[in-house]
Amino acid sequence: MTVPVTAPGTVVVVGGGTMGAGVAHAFAAAGSAVVVLEADQSLADAALARIAATLMKAEEKGKLASAAQARGRVSAVTDAASLPSAELYVEAVPEDAELKAAVLGRLEAVAGADAVLATNTSSLSVAGLADSLATPERFCGMHFFNPVPASALVEIVHHSGTAAGVVDRVRGWVAALGKQAIVVADSPGFATSRLGVAVGLEAIRMVADGVASAADIDAGMQLGYRWPVGPLRLTDMVGLDVRLGIASYLASTLGPRFEPPPLLRDMVARGELGKKTGHGFYDWD
Repeated sequence: MTVPVTAPGTVVVVGGGTMGAGVAHAFAAAGSAVVVLEADQSLADAALARIAATLMKAEEKGKLASAAQARGRVSAVTDAASLPSAELYVEAVPEDAELKAAVLGRLEAVAGADAVLATNTSSLSVAGLADSLATPERFCGMHFFNPVPASALVEIVHHSGTAAGVVDRVRGWVAALGKQAIVVADSPGFATSRLGVAVGLEAIRMVADGVASAADIDAGMQLGYRWPVGPLRLTDMVGLDVRLGIASYLASTLGPRFEPPPLLRDMVARGELGKKTGHGFYDWD
């Protein structure tokens, strides 16, 4: 069927960190009114500043006509009871199943009957999160990629109870963002995280074994396989702690081939988390 390519009128994003701010940026740039829900005012202010900065950068690069107009469509609140009616509610809190389930429950309580609920999880079971909802048929995964404004992909993840119409609506919204959607069934790691983590973990093992430097491994994948970013630089950008969490989850569900290498565990224990801490496989300072 033909999917209407129209951005939702209003979008609620829960969590204004790197991913949540990126999602808010994407929808605001496409014309949606966006409301970010944060835990307190300081976090809300930080989220708005983060969004304003990326919108301005997009304008400077010629990718957005007016950062000010897009920023004017973004607001933030700290109380779920004050959220407006929206067509789409996106949960973008840290990768903790209990936390995500609690947030989704709060959103379901305030969302209208026709609204879509979505999680931005990169690896957790969408069906498992759906189990906590009274209306799981309107719930799916919308896996955005970092950095969201520049990424061309959104992975739509459906569980066995997701209504077909929900997937179609989300595909139209993704297209309205100027991005490409792929649709995958709920499975540990979905399609992208499962493959990306597998390559990333093997690259880490190669560094630990002294096969080659991080820079040379990345160059090999960039020049030999046309990867835009090598697996180790990408690990730094995603965050070594995030990659460790995903790998641990995949190992528990798919087996020991996803067991995190000792080097990854050691680096996380030392606080070497990649770009966000200034040091990982590369020096970001």
